[in-house]
Amino acid sequence: MPFYSTRLRGDGEKMEENLDGVAPCSSLAVEAIIRVGAAGGIWGLCSGPYDARQQGLTGIAKASFVANSVRSFGIRCGFVAGVFSITRCGVQKYRGRNDWVNGLIGGAVAGAAAAAGTRNWTQVIGMAGLVSLFCAAADYSRTS
Repeated sequence: MPFYSTRLRGDGEKMEENLDGVAPCSSLAVEAIIRVGAAGGIWGLCSGPYDARQQGLTGIAKASFVANSVRSFGIRCGFVAGVFSITRCGVQKYRGRNDWVNGLIGGAVAGAAAAAGTRNWTQVIGMAGLVSLFCAAADYSRTS
């Protein structure tokens, strides 16, 4: 997942600049955590009321459920994005290459970190494999 900075050119047109080799890994990780964590929070804000209605919650209990849903989805999504970003960037700097292998390794680590809470090795390996395949495919399509 490349990171871009949007800025205006002299003629007022927007221009995106790839930040992969320019910004430090920690800055890219913080940006990923904020962006994807906010998206996860929005997802929780959309799915929370539906889930609360399915459970028959109303009033304060429903509001509390939705708030917890926003927090939970935001933290989870931000965590996975941060782990992926810092791992991918570190591997890229270590290897000195910008190719799909960096996304494969970053995705495997992020998937394993996301599933580590289950303490079930089958789920950890499955999630690591699934996330690494999606990330490698995204990086391959971007770098090819």
